[in-house]
Amino acid sequence: MNPLKQAYSSLFLSRRFFIGIGVLVLLFTLSFILPWLFLPAKVIFFLFCLIPIAEIVFLFTGKGISAERTLINKFSNGDENPIRLSLHSQFAFPCRIEVYDELPPEWQVRNFYKSLTLKPGDTQTILYTYRPTRRGAYSFGHIQVLASMGPGLVQRKIQGGSPQEIVVYPSYLSMLKYEYLAISNTLIDSGIKKIRRIGQHSEFEKIKDYVPGDDFRTINWKATARRGKLMANLFQDERSQQVYCIIDKGRVMNQPFENMTLLDHAINASLVLANIAIKKYDKAGLITFDEEQVQMLPASRKSGHMLRFQEMLYRQSTRFLESDYERLFLKLKHQVTQRSLLILFTNFDTVSSMQRRLPYIKAMAKNHLLLVVFFENTETLELIHKKARNTHDVYRKMVAEKVRYEKEQIVAELRKNGILSLLSSPADLTLNTINRYLELKARGMI
Repeated sequence: MNPLKQAYSSLFLSRRFFIGIGVLVLLFTLSFILPWLFLPAKVIFFLFCLIPIAEIVFLFTGKGISAERTLINKFSNGDENPIRLSLHSQFAFPCRIEVYDELPPEWQVRNFYKSLTLKPGDTQTILYTYRPTRRGAYSFGHIQVLASMGPGLVQRKIQGGSPQEIVVYPSYLSMLKYEYLAISNTLIDSGIKKIRRIGQHSEFEKIKDYVPGDDFRTINWKATARRGKLMANLFQDERSQQVYCIIDKGRVMNQPFENMTLLDHAINASLVLANIAIKKYDKAGLITFDEEQVQMLPASRKSGHMLRFQEMLYRQSTRFLESDYERLFLKLKHQVTQRSLLILFTNFDTVSSMQRRLPYIKAMAKNHLLLVVFFENTETLELIHKKARNTHDVYRKMVAEKVRYEKEQIVAELRKNGILSLLSSPADLTLNTINRYLELKARGMI
């Protein structure tokens, strides 16, 4: 591009310029009434013409501002992800800059704007975060910088950075968070309940020195007699149990909560739960199903399994139709022959919708330990607890209470048929699911 044309396309008149035009018009208008204002108005007009020319000369001399964007390798869906902008001034004078980052158009963010002042040779960093709500691949554009100096009547647009691609995966940041807590045995600090183990569903690991606080029933008297001091048996949880996360991809999972679909909430919870299960020496597997097909990742705890688990979750999407539970049952019957813990993520709005699927749910529960996880409508809870101010509010509260009653009836109906259930809000889904898994494990049910 021609340098002159390029400079012209990069030149912007600031808001201050138009305010100055307005002030000049006002002064010249008032000078008809107050003649003594005419001379000051002419002086200001002369300066007003001179200053922008000087600013243009200084701003368009030299390289100006360099800008770079730094992203993490992949974004975590539903979490705050850091974005870093580095700005370096190559001007020989202090300047003010306005920074506009071109975020992916699918995110519909049009108000990103940062303003700061840079000294000559100065480098500053802008750190901000963004919470994506949908998985997929997205493209960042350039970084647009508007630089000005002095009175700031004109601005020079400088385009920095380069377009970048980023993929949004299921919430691996939550997975890493709970993994760290599991390794450091501080899960209870994040809301995970401490559950006492019931029964003797443990495997012998080794003999150790008895210390105060150990269960006296674990004392190994033969080893104590040989060593001349108290020795105790150390047990560990039963290992290599199969845990399958089963995700319904039907239309019922497309309902939104905090800009994320129930499907994405279930995907995030499944990823975290699978990682916790593997850290607890169980095998984690994944099954997703819709009206046409059932996809399966066999349970395993081998190296690299979580990467395959994450990749499979990344590709899932809803088909907006009702899922085929019969197809799911047949898949489980032929592919999952060992008794396993099945955690089914789905949603029921009415008792009748659950009863249509109940025969297949009962059939799955015959050979496996089945936990049905479905979602509480938090908006109805807010309506129930909100004070009614008029007749319209009363009707809305009645409808909300009916919806809540339906959910309670679904839990009761599942319990009557001997099926475990978990009714959870989307926000607490991960925490509640982990708690229930640990509870079932502590009770020796898996």
